[in-house]
Amino acid sequence: MAVDFWYRVGKGLARLMMPTFGHIEVEGRENVPPHGPLIFAANHQSNADPPLIVHASPRPVWFMAKRGLFAWAVPRYFLRNLHAFPVDRDGRDLDALAWALEALRQDKALLIFPEGTRSPRALREPLSDGLAYLALKSGAPIVPVGITGTERVPGFIRIAFPLTRMRVRFGQAFTLPHVEGRLPRAVLHSYTNEIMERIAALLPKDYRGSYATTTNHGGTKST
Repeated sequence: MAVDFWYRVGKGLARLMMPTFGHIEVEGRENVPPHGPLIFAANHQSNADPPLIVHASPRPVWFMAKRGLFAWAVPRYFLRNLHAFPVDRDGRDLDALAWALEALRQDKALLIFPEGTRSPRALREPLSDGLAYLALKSGAPIVPVGITGTERVPGFIRIAFPLTRMRVRFGQAFTLPHVEGRLPRAVLHSYTNEIMERIAALLPKDYRGSYATTTNHGGTKST
């Protein structure tokens, strides 16, 4: 299938090109369930984050990208075939939500950045509770992911000098407690905070931002 072909090409290019930006360390691959629906919840520092996760993940990854990247036919074709789907960054895109739920129903691994946009310096408050909603509606486990170093990568094709050290840390998978009936906003927000705290626990303290006082929720030991 074309999608599988282009994704394999993209993953091969990521493995070939990402190391040119610097040294890459990957920790916790054993924490990624090999089968079934899955949500990777990661901090977002730069445009290099999606290809870095594709490079590091032991499973194929599906993800959302800002709608403006799909404006032209050629990039739209490749983005679609690289498992990307357009999304409005206001957190209220019903088409993207339906696509994400269907992807999880098909046992795919979905990458979501809860912050909604890039935050190069440190974690910021999420723009919405969409990730928590998806996890509750689908029952999919969440793997928190901590990314460091990509804030020093200036772009997709420009090589960073001096070469930087990038790290991807996959934490332990967990599921959110099931809630019967309507999902109160306060419950969704509390679950969003739990997800963010688990991401923060995988990051050095100076990357944690609003979650600087977080405690370790069972991820790999943070430094």
